[in-house]
Parts: sequence; C-alpha cells; structure tokens
Amino acid sequence: MNSSRNTKTADTATLLTNQHAHEIQAFGSVVTMPIALAENTRRASVDNLNPLLADTITLRDLYKKHHWQVSGPTFYQLHLLFDKHFNEQSELVDFIAERIMMLGGVSVAMSADVAEMTLVPRPPKGREEVPVQISRLLHAHEIVLKEARTMAQQAVRDGDDGTNDVLVSNVIRTNEAQVWFVAEHLMDEPLVRGDKSNGVVR
Repeated sequence: MNSSRNTKTADTATLLTNQHAHEIQAFGSVVTMPIALAENTRRASVDNLNPLLADTITLRDLYKKHHWQVSGPTFYQLHLLFDKHFNEQSELVDFIAERIMMLGGVSVAMSADVAEMTLVPRPPKGREEVPVQISRLLHAHEIVLKEARTMAQQAVRDGDDGTNDVLVSNVIRTNEAQVWFVAEHLMDEPLVRGDKSNGVVR
C-alpha cells in the first residue's frame, strides 16, 4: 500500500521551472546590516570592493588561461605555479564577495558584468609567449595592489576594520607573494618585441 502511494506521488509531481520575479535587491544598493557600521561607511566599502572583485576575478581567470596555454622549457613549473595562483585568487574572490554581502551590498558575479567593470586589459584569445603571459599577470597584480592599498587606507579612516583586514591580510599579502614568485620567472626570459603599451610586452 505504501509503495503504490509513493508511486502515485512521483507520477504526479511537477517540476516548476522557468520561474521569474523581480530582484530582491538591486546591484549598487545597500541594505541594513546590524554590524555597528554606518550606512555611508558600508556603502563606501561596497563601492570600493566591487571593482576590486571584478579585477580579482579577471586576474584569477588570466591565471587559468595561462595555465592551459603556457609553453616552452619552463612549461611544467609554470603550469603548476599558475594553477596554484589561480586557486589562491579563487579564495580571494570569495573573501571579497562575502565581505560585500556582509556589508549589506550585492557582489558582482557574472563574467559579462565583470568584463564591463574590470581595469585589467583583456588578453587576446590566442596563445602568447611566456614573457608576455608573465608581463600581463604582473600588470594585473599591480592594478589590484594599487586599488587594495587605497581602499585599505579609506577603510581605516572610516573605521571599517573588517574590510581593512580582508584587504591587508588577504588581498595585499597574497598578491605581493604571487608577484614575487611570478616575477622571478621573468628574470630568465628575454623580453620580446618592443611595444610596451599598457605595461604589457607584445
């Protein structure tokens, strides 16, 4: 008797797909969050963190692109290093996005929105030489570090210790360490062809 009842339920169940509704919170807005920070402070931090998040997502994806496309005698070392840095940048993406949500904001998430917001130059779809890959990564790191330092100073002035901690303890320290490891590989690679527009060797 129980089995027939279960069969009937399964046969009549309907999957409710294609549901649509209005957003419950618009991007760029900040909702009340009882974390002892004024709304204007939380809003300022959210406005700072979303562009940084877009640049961090782009840097993360740049590492994965180069992980797949790296070539040459240092292939194995860089293949592993780029993937390690990709995973570390993925952790930073979560730290930044979750901080935005803690502040009552909405974190940028989709690749199309990230592409519109990021300051990191878009690389070509094709494969590039190792010195160019490394130069692109270093340029992206510098963009992130400049932003993070400026934002950390503002967070201190505003009394937003949580945002300052995410920026200093996570974003800045991780990016500085990755620059050190990546830059060392450029020491052994001759720079190719002289166009250095946007800080990237082409």
